[in-house]
Amino acid sequence: MPGARKKPRGGAPSSPSGSVSRPARRPRRPEEQVPQKTRERRSQESGRLASPAGSSPPLGPLLLFFPTAGDHRTIFKGGPGAICQISCKQAYLAVAQTPKTVQLFGRAQDKPHQPLVESRGRIYLKEKINSFDCEASHLLILSTNGKLSEHDTTTKTSQIRLLKELANKQIVQIACGDHHSMALSKGGELFAWGENEHGQLGVGKAMGHIKEPQLVQALEGIPLINIAAGSAHSMVVSIFGTVYSWGKNMFGQLGLGDTEDRYIPTNVKALEQKKTVFISCGGEHTAVLSKDGLVCTFGSGCYGQLGHNSTCNELFPRLVAELFGAQVTQVACGRWHTLVYVPALGEVYSFGYGAEGQHGEGRTSDQLIPLPLDLGVRNKHRSTLDKVVKIIAGGNQSIVLHLEEKNAYTNVLQTLATVEEEKVLKWLSNSDPSCWNNIKWNINLIFSSAACINGSFLQQREEKFRTFEETVGVDMSAVLLFFKKIATKPKVFTQVKRGLKSLLGCPLHSPTSPEALRFFLIVPALLQNQDVDLDPLLNQLAEAIWKLPQKGKQALETLWSNLEVCFFKDLVSMFQRLIGVNMLSYCREYNNWYFNKSGCTIPLKVFQMLYEVNCRSGFKIQESNFYVPEAKKIISKWDKLLNWFHVLNHKSSLLFQLFIQFPWILNLENKIVVHKTKCTMLHWEYKQEYIVTSTMNVRKQYLLQDTWHYLRNAEEICFQQYFQVYFQGEPGVKYGGLIQEFFTIISRQLCNLEEQVFRRFDDSGYIWFLREISTQEDIYFLIGNLFGIALQNQKIIALPFPLALFKKLANMEPTLEDLKEVSPTVGRNLQYILDQPCDDIFKSMELSFTITEKYKGSIIEVDLKENGVNIPVTLNNRKEYVDAYVNYMFNDSVKKQFEDFTRGFQRGCPSTTWKMFLPVELRSILFGHTTYDWDQLEKIVRYRGFEKSDETIKNFWTVFHELPEENKRDFLAFLTGTVRIPGEGMDNYIITIVDPDEENPDQAFPKIYTCTKSLHLPRYTDKHILKERLLFAIENFRDNGLA
Repeated sequence: MPGARKKPRGGAPSSPSGSVSRPARRPRRPEEQVPQKTRERRSQESGRLASPAGSSPPLGPLLLFFPTAGDHRTIFKGGPGAICQISCKQAYLAVAQTPKTVQLFGRAQDKPHQPLVESRGRIYLKEKINSFDCEASHLLILSTNGKLSEHDTTTKTSQIRLLKELANKQIVQIACGDHHSMALSKGGELFAWGENEHGQLGVGKAMGHIKEPQLVQALEGIPLINIAAGSAHSMVVSIFGTVYSWGKNMFGQLGLGDTEDRYIPTNVKALEQKKTVFISCGGEHTAVLSKDGLVCTFGSGCYGQLGHNSTCNELFPRLVAELFGAQVTQVACGRWHTLVYVPALGEVYSFGYGAEGQHGEGRTSDQLIPLPLDLGVRNKHRSTLDKVVKIIAGGNQSIVLHLEEKNAYTNVLQTLATVEEEKVLKWLSNSDPSCWNNIKWNINLIFSSAACINGSFLQQREEKFRTFEETVGVDMSAVLLFFKKIATKPKVFTQVKRGLKSLLGCPLHSPTSPEALRFFLIVPALLQNQDVDLDPLLNQLAEAIWKLPQKGKQALETLWSNLEVCFFKDLVSMFQRLIGVNMLSYCREYNNWYFNKSGCTIPLKVFQMLYEVNCRSGFKIQESNFYVPEAKKIISKWDKLLNWFHVLNHKSSLLFQLFIQFPWILNLENKIVVHKTKCTMLHWEYKQEYIVTSTMNVRKQYLLQDTWHYLRNAEEICFQQYFQVYFQGEPGVKYGGLIQEFFTIISRQLCNLEEQVFRRFDDSGYIWFLREISTQEDIYFLIGNLFGIALQNQKIIALPFPLALFKKLANMEPTLEDLKEVSPTVGRNLQYILDQPCDDIFKSMELSFTITEKYKGSIIEVDLKENGVNIPVTLNNRKEYVDAYVNYMFNDSVKKQFEDFTRGFQRGCPSTTWKMFLPVELRSILFGHTTYDWDQLEKIVRYRGFEKSDETIKNFWTVFHELPEENKRDFLAFLTGTVRIPGEGMDNYIITIVDPDEENPDQAFPKIYTCTKSLHLPRYTDKHILKERLLFAIENFRDNGLA
């Protein structure tokens, strides 16, 4: 830690990755000759690097310490206490001793190594000076009202010129390199102009020298707090501590780990989360200062200007070890030297090039480590602590200003406008009309700028420095509090909305950094009121999000995934409401549908992004939060209109296609309606005059053989028609009355074949494909075909496949959890392997990358990877083993079987709407369930010819509820053809009890029509007869093998 004067440590420390070998020394030109003493010292030193090739030589021996006796008295008549601003670059020194006057000094032409005492004239301004900076040929002057002027320093007669290109911008910071300049506006925009040979303007490689300021588009939306320019490179720091660099990189001065120039701003990843708050550029090196007072340097180290006790270059940022723990508060880079200030010690430290006296005390040697300057005053510790110290370095000059606190030195960094509590209080409380225009201007400036919004509502303390994927970086509670405040002041809220309208109307160029995207979290919170006036802004917001490049979308999705659940849910609710409003606004009465597709598509695509984030995040909120109620209203109209199929050929079909494209806005019931509608459309597309059916004739005793024969010989068009089954020798075929019975019987037979086609897992009851191919090579194609037909015709086929099958149909990879469902025993064993904490257990298990199974009557061992039998399972590769095991079970071992099944499934269900369903939904639809609610069944029954209060109906329900559970299930099978309930649940399971109007009801038996789920129940004279006849009908049904 620096304190008393230190000497360089013996031997340079080993350089980290990024240090480079020394470049060859280049000969000095005559004007670059250095003092004899310096030459003699250098001739005795080995390993010292020459000045980097192609760079300007250090010039001008000037060291100004204020206040001290010496040079300043010949320059500043009023003394250093009168200084308002000072800047030095190469051969120039600019000083402002009054608020509106700049005095420029340079070297006498015949005395190139003398102090800068020759006046180059005075510059008079109309406005007060905020700051200024020098290029090689001109001086930039920033006034307190944010206007920027420039002055040609090559001639004494030059007139100051206002930069008209930036006249409508309020500039807050400026920075100059040798031949390029940068300016940061209060609205967060960065402009650059000048030479662009090395890409130092950040506007791309194609553009050469540029006279007029250009917007650096790659930094749009990023809230910058500090900008700096080196000889031909540029650096900026964001409010989140992120550093971006671009331009010349010959010596690694960009900190990117290489020496390639960059033509657009590039994130210095090595400085991520280092809490950088300030940056300073030398000629070919860079120094950054962290919030904790740490200093990192990188780039050219030829004179020791990096402070690492070495003359090596550094390609990556490296901590200056000698300053560790010293709590540095200021850093300033000259061309080849560096200054830092440690207020706790009252010391200014310098290191680097010293041949021109930059280190004070007449020292002209280079310093490889930070050593304190002798400030030339007694009791200097107390003196520096009592005063404000300002350090300045430029060219080969070092300046230390000791100022009284009341001194109006204005070189305090100003940054972009942000939302601050004090400002907000003024906005809300100020009723003075004369101040309102200024308030309006401020509100519009902030809320029409993504950078200003991104720089507002920051998380407190250290959280804001944790950028990128780790954290949102926004205090969403503060955003909501701000919204609640302005919502009570319509005048203020109106201005905020106007600003947002301007912002969203001109989206950012191509933001990909999370720092530039945080306003997409803030803006929705400001538009959450259910106010129709906000809907156009929400649509603009959705469009701006969708226009983001793919990388930007991914970054935004990461931010969404890290939102707290309550804020994420609010965001989802906002888009859910917007989509519903859009749908209803574009839809008219059902007989006059009109739909503007673009009005709903973009918000839906953004909604899909949110849905996918929710899925990847383990379902932060329930899927029902994504259902759009207005979609249900529209679909319910369609459901009523299915008898008028011309409606589906109208413009409303565009909306119908959107439901298929974005199915997660629908609940299962609505998805099923859409699927049924699409299937109906397919039937009518084939033959619109009347419904065409495809009838399969089968014999019950030869059901499988007849079914396979029909499927093998059926034409593709048959599967687009209504499917019907006719059991030879039995009545009933119209309207699909026997289809469900057919699927109930055939699924039972498939599970009980003498020649097995499925592997049954005893510990779960589920089935899976056999590894060995059946003698009927197309058997899995045919079974898949049956599954497709069942889905196309909305029937249940009760083959107990696990969820893994439906995941694979949806192109989702099965996981260990799926294997646990199929075989709980195997799943537990594999989980046990993953849970083991040490390697010793694996040695005792003696596991290898193989699996043992039965194949063609023999037990075989199969490699899970190449040469798996010789690869033991260890602590390090156990996850790979488990993944390989799961992959083999569900993929590799049954690849052809599943491919055949999928082909058959797609043939049987030509409607692609089945892809709307989630795997768990698709299984529920095809497999049904056996969760019964008999009371609910009574509530939803419809009556034709009966009233609910009729005695026959009362008797029927009394008898039914007294039946054993098995008889109730048999009655359900008797009525519908299956004991299973459809996937949408019993609420939608509509059955009808009909009065058949029998002349002698006590002599008649109940009849069922499975196609319509109708029970024709005679009006029996008493309950006992009703029970006897009903049980007889059920028993007869069971005897036929259908229960």
